Amino acid sequence: MHPMLNTAVKAARRAGSIITRASFDLDKLTVRSKQHNDFVSEVDHAAEAAILAILKETYPQHAILAEESGATAGSMGEYVWIIDPLDGTTNFLHGLQQYCVSIALAHKGVLMHGVVYDPNRNELFTASRGAGAFLNDRRIRVSKAIQLKAALIGTGFPFREIGQIDRYLVMFRDVARQVAGIRRPGAAALDLAYVACGRYDGFWEMGLSQWDMAAGALLIKEAGGLVTDFSGGDNFLEAGEIVAGTPKVFAQLLQTIAPQARLPL
Repeated sequence: MHPMLNTAVKAARRAGSIITRASFDLDKLTVRSKQHNDFVSEVDHAAEAAILAILKETYPQHAILAEESGATAGSMGEYVWIIDPLDGTTNFLHGLQQYCVSIALAHKGVLMHGVVYDPNRNELFTASRGAGAFLNDRRIRVSKAIQLKAALIGTGFPFREIGQIDRYLVMFRDVARQVAGIRRPGAAALDLAYVACGRYDGFWEMGLSQWDMAAGALLIKEAGGLVTDFSGGDNFLEAGEIVAGTPKVFAQLLQTIAPQARLPL
């Protein structure tokens, strides 16, 4: 395992321990709303602080782009860590065990390493550029699905951009008519990891942030899948929208959402 990936794993596990301990006393947590339908708790902050402590100790010159603390000085630097300390906060606060820690490292804008850690199931998804994707040290690949009509697709509602809900619902309708099933568990990073290991055959969502997508996108690419924005380009991190899947399913899914994807925001 690459030393930088190993550091990310250490940080993710440390954050996961904090989250797990807190999950036994949910009624004692202090929670505030960042915006409509977007919550943050003291656990988010504690988990992020633990991650940052490890990363800054090991790589003090690296920049940080994290959900709760934002970008540090030098965030446009050569190395940037992209962090979501608790993806699926709303699930966590309701005792729904579908959430994770997501950590990625980009070098000059290229995703190099990624970790998605599910502390509930002790599932550690890891990937390094050019070295494959793994689940608990076992190599993973996207599914062999080739037809959208037989595919299980993951998605997420644009809860941060509720003004996009009508546009999204048309996409949802069009996809639902053509697939075997759609799932919306509520933690995008974990959804993307599920595409990488073949539990889902594809995924799409809009209104995301970089930390929701970075690690999961690398996992899918290293597992043999495809990842783009809604136009089929590589600008998904900046655009906040993502389509992913097995090569065959991806193409059909992108084509299905294209009519709505091309409409002006």
